[in-house]
Amino acid sequence: MKPAPVDVGERSPVRLVIIASTLGTVFEWYDFFVYGTLAGVIAQNFFPSGNSAVSLLFALATFGVGFGMRPVGAIVFGILGDRLGRKYTFLVTVSLMGAATAAVGLLPTYHSIGIAAPILLVLLRIAQGLALGGEYGGAAIYVAEHAPRRKRGFYTSFIHAGVAGGFLLSICVVLAANNVAAHEQLTSWGWRCPFLFSLVLLAIRLWVRLTLHESPVFRAMQLEGKLARNPLRESTNSWPKWRRLLIVLFGITAGLTVIFYTAQFQSLYFIQNAVRIDDTPARLIVGLSAFLSIGWYVLFGWLSDKIGRRPPIIAGYVLMLVLAFPLFHLMSNAGNPELAAAMTRAPVVVRGSDCSFNPLASQRQATACGQVLDSLSKRGIAYHKARIEAGPPMVTIGSKVLTATDDAAIERGLVEAGYPSGKVTPPFKNAIKVAFAIIVIAFLSGMTYGPVAALLVELFPARVRYTSLSIPYHIGSGYFGGFLPFINQYIVAKSGDPFAGIWYTVGVTAVALLIVALGVPETAGRDLE
Repeated sequence: MKPAPVDVGERSPVRLVIIASTLGTVFEWYDFFVYGTLAGVIAQNFFPSGNSAVSLLFALATFGVGFGMRPVGAIVFGILGDRLGRKYTFLVTVSLMGAATAAVGLLPTYHSIGIAAPILLVLLRIAQGLALGGEYGGAAIYVAEHAPRRKRGFYTSFIHAGVAGGFLLSICVVLAANNVAAHEQLTSWGWRCPFLFSLVLLAIRLWVRLTLHESPVFRAMQLEGKLARNPLRESTNSWPKWRRLLIVLFGITAGLTVIFYTAQFQSLYFIQNAVRIDDTPARLIVGLSAFLSIGWYVLFGWLSDKIGRRPPIIAGYVLMLVLAFPLFHLMSNAGNPELAAAMTRAPVVVRGSDCSFNPLASQRQATACGQVLDSLSKRGIAYHKARIEAGPPMVTIGSKVLTATDDAAIERGLVEAGYPSGKVTPPFKNAIKVAFAIIVIAFLSGMTYGPVAALLVELFPARVRYTSLSIPYHIGSGYFGGFLPFINQYIVAKSGDPFAGIWYTVGVTAVALLIVALGVPETAGRDLE
């Protein structure tokens, strides 16, 4: 005989829960993503260097710092969420995130206070990472614990649409700032506006979330005295629990995250730096693609209620492995056909006895050959290396051997070989092709991401759900996804191949596919009580 249900008091309407949680997710991720959207400008103001590629790498490393702190936030706020409640933990995380984001917009730059500027920037990124570590788990659990059992995938999928919406909002606000301020003004002061805009979003978030009631599942545990005393210990005190955490980490969150960030940030950086599309049209293309792709997350969340959580995720992983390289080649060929044709018609080969190259060097490269590679790297030009026993470096562009290898001579040689000089704005027809490739990757992201919130909530017991879900999710997404732009750009700079960084996405996805296929159970329809 079932025990009588516990009266958990007033509960929020499901529609209000979805709207409030989704809006909160949009604004929270806007705060986090606006840094990545403005990475090029941040690089100039906080990491000045004679090499723009080096500045961008340092800016992207700082972008990754925020992700690196997410697991710490997951532990701190996961414990609070399991001990004190979902609602009040929400309020703390959104307040911390909004305040940290607005503070970035008030920071003096490197030119004003020197090394203190990037140090303060890193500290604020740490605060953002801590806050975000408590956001996703709380939002997913809060919606799932209100949702009907057979609609849990559909309802929680709006959380993932909110993540994509946060990226889209960051693109739109940056484009608006770019439209109001000229390029020089955007670099000098206009970049601050998108960060300060977070104060408006913070006020909306607090107002909306203060109208919500506590989760009925948490309230029932609270009334029955069944709250976990030590959620972290209860999540990790046996091998089966560790095994489940590791499966979630490497099989689910690592795989879905690299696909998501490949669809969003990596696509943006690729068409800006490798394809050499001008920044504004590049942001427009990616922003349009993100807008047209938000529905994929909801579609596959809904579908997972019908066919299960595993099939869309596995299919998305398989298709990513097959399509990753063709889709990026499509972006390259359509976005800058002259550059793609020049690299095929007149490939660049660098021969030297010592071609050691450090993409992170802020000063001049140590060797003459390294200086040649540096010159090509900052222009986004693909090259091949060949070793010779001795002598100065030799640069061949197509069939022509350059008589000099200084920066100006390399620039002249590239122009004479038909390489376009500077960035381009593709015609509308070609821009649509680039957008199509990004939308396909976002479609695969929807397949792998849409069902996941419901899957993760269903995998863990209510007593430790916030902690158990948040830790592997934020380690996987924080490290595998957050450092993806940096790792990808580093591989590209080091290898001279603009497509080489895609191997990172492919490798992580392949491992994730194997783990999900062998180790993740089907959870659709499980009872959360």
